[in-house]
Amino acid sequence: MRRILAEAGWTTDEPWTQLRRELADPVPPVPLRFDVVTPDRVEDRIGVEAAAFPGSSLTLKRWAAMADGYAYRQARCLVGYTETGDAAEATTVWSAGRGRPGLIEPLGVDSAHRGHGFGVAMAQAAASTLRAMGASSVTVATPSSNTAAVATYRAAGMDSLGEVTDFRRP
Repeated sequence: MRRILAEAGWTTDEPWTQLRRELADPVPPVPLRFDVVTPDRVEDRIGVEAAAFPGSSLTLKRWAAMADGYAYRQARCLVGYTETGDAAEATTVWSAGRGRPGLIEPLGVDSAHRGHGFGVAMAQAAASTLRAMGASSVTVATPSSNTAAVATYRAAGMDSLGEVTDFRRP
């Protein structure tokens, strides 16, 4: 595929680090409260994404459309909370089914709560949720330039599978 894209004029772009964790063994307990998002409790999910990713386009309408889609039948949105009850981090996990890999996409920590281990805890909560759903492993890809994200996933027990590059049209 890479050769075909290159022959068609596409060029390499940003390198991404791929990470993976096998889920045969239990994931250590998560030291925070996290909840599965339901349609009546989606505001925290949207708020954390907006705070974590400036320019985010996630709205209640877009979340509802995603949650109504076929792929979301084997997915979960999670929100993690501080000890004082503030929504600090959020993620969506996607499972390919029992015995198959799961994916984290996206995972974000509210900028007001970064540097306190919330990202590691949420990555562990994501892995634990996927394991409970029957996933065999959890994978994620993040821009290699986002060294904090790479370190977070590594601290959550994920192993780097190396880098791959995006392709873009000139």
